[in-house]
Amino acid sequence: MSTILAFDFGLHHIGVATGNTTTKTCSPQKSIQARDGIPNADALDKLVRDWLPAVFVVGLPLNMDGTEQEMTFKARKFGNRLKEKYKKEVVFIDERLTSASAKEEIFERGGFRALAKDKGAIDSLSAVTILEQYFSEHV
Repeated sequence: MSTILAFDFGLHHIGVATGNTTTKTCSPQKSIQARDGIPNADALDKLVRDWLPAVFVVGLPLNMDGTEQEMTFKARKFGNRLKEKYKKEVVFIDERLTSASAKEEIFERGGFRALAKDKGAIDSLSAVTILEQYFSEHV
């Protein structure tokens, strides 16, 4: 059994989800605050210490036609920093439409107010969707 940490990269919030390779279950975690895409180092270190992941999964934001954009490069940079700092494998997963899926789920649970209230929750639900995609493709 291995634990996986998945991230939905963003400039202000980085969504986080945890998963288990045996049960293929995913759970949203509290998002990490970021400044210009650079995560709060203490919060990130605590996540890694608490969960001891075997692998990091990072959502790769692509245009709908599959081409890369500025955020694609920033997400890759984030993933590469994870790999260098923690010496763990990083897998990038196409994240097209994950935020839309997360917003739809939150809206169904509590309407517009729920969407406006917690941007970090949207990011973490997006991270769950990214991790589910990883499980379907790699485990």
